[in-house]
Amino acid sequence: MQGLVTVFGGSGFIGAQVVRALAKRGLRVRIAVRRPGVAYRVRTLGDVGQIELVQANLRNPASIGRALDGAEACINLVGILYEHSRQRFQTLHTKGAEEVASACVARGITNLVQMSALGADPESASRYARTKGLGEQAVRALAPSAVIIRPSVVFGIDDSLFNRFAGLASLLPVIPLPGGGTTKFQPVFVGDLAAAIANAVTDRSAAGKTFEIGGPKVYSYRELMELTLAEIHKSRFLLPLPWPAASLLGSLAELPTKFLPMAPVLTSDQVIQLQSDAVPAPGAPGLKALGVLSPTAVEGILPGYMYRFRKGGQFAENPQITSPTGI
Repeated sequence: MQGLVTVFGGSGFIGAQVVRALAKRGLRVRIAVRRPGVAYRVRTLGDVGQIELVQANLRNPASIGRALDGAEACINLVGILYEHSRQRFQTLHTKGAEEVASACVARGITNLVQMSALGADPESASRYARTKGLGEQAVRALAPSAVIIRPSVVFGIDDSLFNRFAGLASLLPVIPLPGGGTTKFQPVFVGDLAAAIANAVTDRSAAGKTFEIGGPKVYSYRELMELTLAEIHKSRFLLPLPWPAASLLGSLAELPTKFLPMAPVLTSDQVIQLQSDAVPAPGAPGLKALGVLSPTAVEGILPGYMYRFRKGGQFAENPQITSPTGI
């Protein structure tokens, strides 16, 4: 396949890496984003003329159709971690996914990749997980050959995982651990996830399957925080919080976002998500099934971008730091 692939959400943290992976495979890429004017740099990820930008909004079905005209394949990466302004879980994760799948069917595009998330469940108490699960259902009903990708938390230089942890540790002397920090994660490197998604487009044996994507190692929330603290050369008190207290903290932390354009440190919905592990089910097809045979470890990537949170930056000495304290 050397045709045109439309990527919705192709300018974000994951999207840019997916576009790069597609371009390396010789594919032409059309990036469909809400604001093309601020995403122009993504065009440099391929050869001249290989990548184009178009305006599209999942709340506008007509723009979805225009973005798909002439395409042979489609990847939908659009998703949000918290609700703000007109960006709502139901609108993007469920209705938006349905609109993309419907537009693909109308144009005879059977090669569709829909990115969801581990824990997606139409019955979940979490609005994020529930709308992701309903989006999967809608896509499957309209396009049975679609590939569903369910990643665990994703890490890389611009991630919202370790960067958020490090930012929190730089501001607070005490780090809360919702539920005691026992929730399990299997972080996947953004480059590995992007390669898997690109392979899902080019390998049609993946059609109709659901892949649960995790990295090479499982960590608890506490272990991820301890790893972050070690990398940024800081020691903080780790305070376990019962779930009711964590939920209250999440509700308070998200209040400023109702009035200011800022990302919350934690939301009440994320507290609900944290009550379930984000680890692939045993035996579920994952990275290796999509051709990524040697998943990248967190420890090999983290030092490359956590140094900016150290006093002295990349030239900081490596002091003897006591282990993070906590209960």
